[in-house]
Amino acid sequence: MGKLYARMFAKAGWRVNACDLPERFDEMREQLQDDGITVHREGYAVVRRSDLVIFSVETAHIGAVVSRYGPAMRVGAIACGQTSVKTPEIQAFEKYLPDDVHIVTCHSLHGPFVNPSGQPLVVIRHRSDDEHFDLVVDILKSLGSDMVYLDYHEHDRITADTQAVTHVAFLSMGTAWKTQSTFPWENPSYAGGIENVKINMALRIYASKWHVYAGLALMNPNVLTQVQQYAKSVSDLFKLMIQENATEFAQRVQKQARTFVFGNFDHQPILLSDSLLDQFSLSAIPKSQRKPNSHLSLLAMVDCWHQLKIKPYDHLICQTPPFRLLLGITEYLFRNSDMLDEAIQAALYDKNIRPDDCEFYTAAKGWVECIGIGSPEAYRQRFESTAVFFQDRFPQARQVSAKMVELIAERTHS
Repeated sequence: MGKLYARMFAKAGWRVNACDLPERFDEMREQLQDDGITVHREGYAVVRRSDLVIFSVETAHIGAVVSRYGPAMRVGAIACGQTSVKTPEIQAFEKYLPDDVHIVTCHSLHGPFVNPSGQPLVVIRHRSDDEHFDLVVDILKSLGSDMVYLDYHEHDRITADTQAVTHVAFLSMGTAWKTQSTFPWENPSYAGGIENVKINMALRIYASKWHVYAGLALMNPNVLTQVQQYAKSVSDLFKLMIQENATEFAQRVQKQARTFVFGNFDHQPILLSDSLLDQFSLSAIPKSQRKPNSHLSLLAMVDCWHQLKIKPYDHLICQTPPFRLLLGITEYLFRNSDMLDEAIQAALYDKNIRPDDCEFYTAAKGWVECIGIGSPEAYRQRFESTAVFFQDRFPQARQVSAKMVELIAERTHS
């Protein structure tokens, strides 16, 4: 993300100083030499020359980096961060920065390979006068993103839903498929538009770096409560499925959760037609051979939102591509009464899909327990063990999911 920002700012005419770890100096200078960016060997050379310093480091390292270079910032300079969790970042800024340094931080809610134009960009004015805040906003306009203004508490509360819980859903899908030694694109239960989104977004996450998702999950103080509720929703619904308790299952899913989250469906639909989503398939199985799917992951997500009294449409101000697509396929399922009825019937009575649901239930509990332990190493091992299983399909999944994200972004801004 640091390179993306640097290139965009330089292209807009701003003078940019940059650095990476000393051992990457030659590599970085070669990569950025045609972009008009001045690359330095170490951070002190950057902070002493810059009016705005953006700390583009992992959340786990923000404290160490700010403690080392922050005290050397110029009088009246502005500190900004790119971490996905703002509580530890703000704590580091307050602890290590001189009082005469302004704090205006930000968070682009997308990855480095997504066009930032039209994507959400959270801007947080924590300690700044109007002049310096306006300067940061002018610089960030170079990205062409849609700016949203929050405080850091609001940011972390909303992103716990739009990022951490969303990631647990997709991570659990991947782990469940891996545990069964199943490639979902070879299974008729995972054919069709909704399944294409599930598969492509799960693989998109596993094709990324584990520490990006670990930081979001382990360092946001709002995450644990929300992911624990998601695991509980999966567990509660799965128990009702085993009991074939149709009355309580339908009451909880169709009447309570559906009504709370979607109401009268007075929002513009997020997704396009199911037939359009079919073009993003990794599967060679014809849609006509599709078998019913309980969609436990999606039913549990809506139940989770209901139990936590979260209105997901309100969180679109901090949407990420995975969250928007997850909300989109969930909305699509609940808008289509026939499809929802089919999912409920499959959940309660279709024994062929039950092993898949059992593995998903186990995977969701495992991921939430991993987050609760708080160990980055445990998170890494769990993430990478699943990623290896799917790695041969990552190049194709990246391409397909990128097109899917672009389609949804175009629909959002059309």
